[in-house]
Amino acid sequence: MITTIQLNKEVKLKLEKLKESKKETYEQTILKLINSKEESKRKKEELIIEGCKEMAKDNLKITKEWEHVDTKDWEW
Repeated sequence: MITTIQLNKEVKLKLEKLKESKKETYEQTILKLINSKEESKRKKEELIIEGCKEMAKDNLKITKEWEHVDTKDWEW
């Protein structure tokens, strides 16, 4: 199903500049933008997951170091 959308001139000009060729349709240009956004989101999520894994490793290391501390020697 084909749908018509309305764009102001400024948006149309920006889309025109993003086209890689004169033959590329606005639909193709918009799909590239959508795919780029989705890829960026996926990469950001992967980086967050990797960062959390690194923090978990650091926390585990710190916890293990504290396990070796003799608590009887501490004065409160």
